[in-house]
Amino acid sequence: MNKMLGATILLLLSLLTGCTGDNGDAAKKETIKIGAIPDQNVADLNRSMEDFANNLGKKTGMNIEYVPSVDYAALVTAFQRGEIQLAWFGGLTGVQARNLVPEAEAFAQRPIDEKFKSVFIAHENSEINSLEDLQGKSFTFGSESSTSGHLMPRYFMMQAGIDADQALDGKPNYSGSHDKTYKLVESGAYEAGALNISVWEAAVKEGKVDDSKVKVFYTTPEYFDYNWTVNIADEESKKKIKDAILTMSKEDSEIMDLLQTDRFIETNNQNYQAIEEVAKQLKIIK
Repeated sequence: MNKMLGATILLLLSLLTGCTGDNGDAAKKETIKIGAIPDQNVADLNRSMEDFANNLGKKTGMNIEYVPSVDYAALVTAFQRGEIQLAWFGGLTGVQARNLVPEAEAFAQRPIDEKFKSVFIAHENSEINSLEDLQGKSFTFGSESSTSGHLMPRYFMMQAGIDADQALDGKPNYSGSHDKTYKLVESGAYEAGALNISVWEAAVKEGKVDDSKVKVFYTTPEYFDYNWTVNIADEESKKKIKDAILTMSKEDSEIMDLLQTDRFIETNNQNYQAIEEVAKQLKIIK
């Protein structure tokens, strides 16, 4: 009887030890939280980023969790607090985040982000054909923290002698996202606006905007823009993340279609220095 009792206790202890070990391994599995600036249709972005997180998790063996952000500033704040470790930033938000977290690293971008552009659009009835024609007209930017929807358009307006705070019909509007910008101009709520060229081209291609009512009247010179920025202390985990994203193909995730790219290429913090200088010149950052 004693022998049977002892064997049963040993078996139970063995089972308990096995369960504890499994739970311990699961607890040790690293969770990386990722985010993205909500620069276009939020439902599309959230669905695509969930798919991206799942794919990245399979490639790295990590727990990858996507956390939506209500606006650009919220993502920068979450990154500063360590609540987000990997983020898809625009040029300006990336600079803001890395200024707050100096050890953070921009490491990947789309090929288009080496030579990104903004487009200025106007309602067909507006008689606007140049930046100078914006004098006295109503105008909408995208998000105040957007590189392609605010920072660089404001800069090129200034270069053309148009002070966005003084020369327009009232103060400029901030729509919050690129898709809202073209809809506001299409509806006639504002005579003109500026937005991300890739969002504009996709909207025209997919019939989301009536280009008989809205026209492009100016395309900016090139600048660096969007990027993946990471802040992970563990170098091995960081390398896994980098390798997975830099080897990702169009077939891997629907985020590639949303971002209009078939791959990501390497970048670095230095590439965004010009963005920081423009932001300081315009007093958008200190």
